[in-house]
Amino acid sequence: QVQLVESGGGLVQAGGSLRLSCAASRASRNIFSINDMGWYRQAPGNQRELVASITTRGRINYSDSVKGRFTISRDNAKNMVYLQMNSLKPEDTAVYYCNAEILRGGVVSGSSWGQGTQVTVSS
Repeated sequence: QVQLVESGGGLVQAGGSLRLSCAASRASRNIFSINDMGWYRQAPGNQRELVASITTRGRINYSDSVKGRFTISRDNAKNMVYLQMNSLKPEDTAVYYCNAEILRGGVVSGSSWGQGTQVTVSS
């Protein structure tokens, strides 16, 4: 019902910056809407972890490991969410996934995931 497509990953040196984007498309706009959106990441051998999330009203939550370095934002009109990543560290290397909570008739009906985008930070 909702598809997410990420872009903006790549290879960067430590201390550099990247900006990730995620576009959400809805097959049935009259039925489904998007609630909270967020970015997760998964490094090899690790579990997927929350990086940052943002509600429709702009309330934001960051993991401690990225506070002060990453900034999440969203454009509700365009169904887009962004992650500006500054001062990148090698430990930020992971596949980054976009996530969106889906509402059907105003009730949470599940969530959607993007396909992931690789971020590699070299030392």
